[in-house]
Amino acid sequence: MRNLMKGAASGAVATAAMSVVMLAGSRAGLMEDQPPKRIARAVLPGHRHRSKPGEGVVGALAHLGFGVTAGALYGLLTRGRRTPSALGVGYALTIWIASYEGWIPSLDILPPVSRDRPGRPAVMALGHVVYGSALAATLNRLNARTDLR
Repeated sequence: MRNLMKGAASGAVATAAMSVVMLAGSRAGLMEDQPPKRIARAVLPGHRHRSKPGEGVVGALAHLGFGVTAGALYGLLTRGRRTPSALGVGYALTIWIASYEGWIPSLDILPPVSRDRPGRPAVMALGHVVYGSALAATLNRLNARTDLR
């Protein structure tokens, strides 16, 4: 349970770091809107491709929930051991590919990476690298604090 909770907390920190990259990508004009917002738009009632009230908030909460859940799973998989940043990055990029080449295009939310506009995949790949790095670093720090007790 401890590894699950530390992983979840690390996932929240990592999601915040990733969100900074995503917002910067949007402000730079590389993404017309955020993928979590597009996912929320698709699942909220009404036409799946039209803007809806609250989709930004729902998207942000869903993104945080997904990031926390992925972090919790990473915490369980690593079992309280220190992990290299590269493992966290690989984990995050695996999630990105599985999502953006798998279930997201399958549900007609966004095109697969291979057919998307060039800006969004670049921003999202970088965002997942940041997520994985922050996830591993934060979890390693939390695990080190536990080791000191």
